Amino acid sequence: MQLKSVSRPAGESARAVKRPPPIAERRLGAAPDQSVARTKTTMKRLVVGKSNRPLVRLGMETVIHNPDERTHIVETDEAPWRMVCALTIDGPAGTYLGTGWLVGPRTIVTAGHCVYDANEMGGWANKITISPGEDGDELPYGRLESTKFSTVDLWQKNQDPNFDISAIHLPEPIGDRVGWFQVASLTDDQLKDYMVNVSGYPAQPGDGKEQWWAKNRIRAVTQRRIFYDVDTSGGQSGAPVFIIESEGAPPTVVGIHAYGVGGTPQSIPFQVNSAPRIIPEVVAQIEAWIDQDKVR
Repeated sequence: MQLKSVSRPAGESARAVKRPPPIAERRLGAAPDQSVARTKTTMKRLVVGKSNRPLVRLGMETVIHNPDERTHIVETDEAPWRMVCALTIDGPAGTYLGTGWLVGPRTIVTAGHCVYDANEMGGWANKITISPGEDGDELPYGRLESTKFSTVDLWQKNQDPNFDISAIHLPEPIGDRVGWFQVASLTDDQLKDYMVNVSGYPAQPGDGKEQWWAKNRIRAVTQRRIFYDVDTSGGQSGAPVFIIESEGAPPTVVGIHAYGVGGTPQSIPFQVNSAPRIIPEVVAQIEAWIDQDKVR
């Protein structure tokens, strides 16, 4: 299977998927040095490696735990938090909040429905304002605006939740200042029991201006999605679902957060949130978007 990139405002037909390809490991480059967490505070927060024991869980709705286990991140000028961006999305039907993350100097990855949503947003976003590492009134890296977005055919045409991914193309290389995440497609066995970090900009708490983070374990994987026991809420769509493979390793994104418990298939017997999974075709598409942005 090969994904097709679709850019605003053009639309293209989707290709039918007859058989899911095998999942293989594929990585996109290496994260720059400034992407690696260095401070003791950040290192104490992030979960590293695997565990066959879940963190404490009680459970209800998309905020799965009671009480909510998310933590307000205030050190947003540090890696990896500064590579996570608050999004204010101006769409045909109104203004929306979302989250994105840098994957290259001029490229942000987010959920597909943050740039194109035929139902709720009324089509393509008109403009997106991006704030790397925003914290309330603090804008350590300022704001950028973009009107250039891309998604993939299987999202634009079919709204396929397994391919709810997109890119925001930036007018300047902010990633050279703040760093960016690396991405990887991992096999089922590699993903099993990894502890994941999810950090983004919910509407509540924080009004889309504060970064909130939580951690827990991957509970299930399918060929297109990963499912995890991590608290999130509206506005965190597009957030990076990332692992730290070992102490001092760069953060590696393995999924793009997009769905609460309402989006969990009946075949998954857990109360979990989920993300379109980074598979080899998604790695290839992200790489193509990064290359596209290099020629500006």
